[in-house]
Amino acid sequence: MFYGDWIVQPLHPIHSNHHQLSSICQNEIQPTLIIHGGAGALSRSAIPPHLYDQYHASLLAYLRSTRQLLESGSSALDAAVHAVSLLEDDELFNCARGSVFTSAGTIEMEASVMVTSMNTAVPDPDFPEKYSCPEPYSTAIRHDPGQPGNPSNIHPGTIKRGVGVIGLKNVRHPIQLAREVLLRNGLDKDADGDGGSMHAQLSAPYVEDLARQWGLEFEPDEYFWTQRRWDEHIRKLAQTADHHPPPPYPGPGPDPDLDLDLNSLPQGTVGCVCLDQYGNLAVATSTGGMTNKLPGRVGDTPTLGAGFWAESFGRTAMMRPAPPPLSYYLSASSSSSSLAKDDARKRRNMADIPRPQESPIYKYNNLDIYPMRKPKPERPHPPVDDEKEPETDSCDSLYRPVETSPLCYLETKALAVSGTGNGDSFLRTCAARTACAMTRFAREMPLSKAVTAVAGPGGELQQSAGDRWGSGEGEGGLIGIEVDDYQMTPFMADWEVSGIVIRGRVVCDFNCGGMWRAWMEDGNPGEGEEDREVVMVFKESYY
Repeated sequence: MFYGDWIVQPLHPIHSNHHQLSSICQNEIQPTLIIHGGAGALSRSAIPPHLYDQYHASLLAYLRSTRQLLESGSSALDAAVHAVSLLEDDELFNCARGSVFTSAGTIEMEASVMVTSMNTAVPDPDFPEKYSCPEPYSTAIRHDPGQPGNPSNIHPGTIKRGVGVIGLKNVRHPIQLAREVLLRNGLDKDADGDGGSMHAQLSAPYVEDLARQWGLEFEPDEYFWTQRRWDEHIRKLAQTADHHPPPPYPGPGPDPDLDLDLNSLPQGTVGCVCLDQYGNLAVATSTGGMTNKLPGRVGDTPTLGAGFWAESFGRTAMMRPAPPPLSYYLSASSSSSSLAKDDARKRRNMADIPRPQESPIYKYNNLDIYPMRKPKPERPHPPVDDEKEPETDSCDSLYRPVETSPLCYLETKALAVSGTGNGDSFLRTCAARTACAMTRFAREMPLSKAVTAVAGPGGELQQSAGDRWGSGEGEGGLIGIEVDDYQMTPFMADWEVSGIVIRGRVVCDFNCGGMWRAWMEDGNPGEGEEDREVVMVFKESYY
């Protein structure tokens, strides 16, 4: 498609589905992460300083531990699973050991993981032979095998992208089971029945049987029971119309170091989003669900697009056309004056050219391109003497000759988000994917604004509650990371895009009382500022 000075070349669908942040530009990617520990109707009066200090210490320790993994070369998937595993062992948070009870007094846990890609430092030379990938995966994007972070083919985990596990009762770390389900996809020829599949969701008891076969750690029911979650369960049972005398607490005695006001308990999910040095983004999410949920209820945490999402995509490539043949300019039937006037008229009328309806961006903008650098504004042509013969090089004033490939640039963007809050509201709004779709298809909308539009005050989540706002419906928050990369092409030779440090932009917002979160805030290396560790629960500092 030719529009004036530019060709808009939509990416082939297989490219946009599996595009990865690459090191074609030889740019360094700075690892980063953000963690959340649940959201809810939290208030200062319900979180005394000693309790705040406990949450702060836990989140800070998990942030530091995960950052060390990333800086030592760990993949984003392994780092995110590591962070959530630590949260699952901590009774402060609503996941695994600190999970809430169902209305029947049982515990049912959920978890999920999702990746944008699974690049590695050293590509596997046996990759094409090791996996029996069906078409079109075996002919997907093939980067240079010699480049770090560019595998010789798409990893099956990248094809599968995301999974959720549902209804777990005794797996100690549900997030580790979700990771295994992602990686065990049945495509490994040497695995000989590893139990994997390409399914995106698996539920108990079958998936727990797989966990036993795979050697994951199990714990008895009592391991997951906590006194404060039981008290919360009993209190909410008493508020129902068909209340019956509560059963006795089935677990061990309360921990004297955890003197918690029930109103201080976060009611949501825990999660982590990581960016590694290879350009991979991964999100890991785990939860015990909603207090007194019905047995068998499936929430947003294991549901792709609702409670979590990760994707990468290439922006539309921009190309310059080759110049018309020289005979066009030297034709006896055309004067240089008419050429200049025709060219100016074409440039003025570019805005009137209809845009292609098939472009997905057409729905959101009047342009179907998102240029990293817009073309320079056109300068008017000087008056032309009709009697003057055109010079042989006059075409240079109208078109820039193209001697190599016309591809100008290609931008790759990656996004990953994790949600926490009222899962039913996240399901109704498809909150995680909605935020990412806003950034992908709406022109110049960063992920930070998209997250606010969905999970911030007055956003999609709150609006979905309608007149039930204030009952807990619609409450929640989102965390995420957005990162851009630019691939070098012939026309970018004079652009300063190589040798820079690519940093992910950490984002978060929520519409309720508070959301426990911890992240690395970028410093300014040019001014000697180092990255800073941040732990918060409210929008303003606690102290």
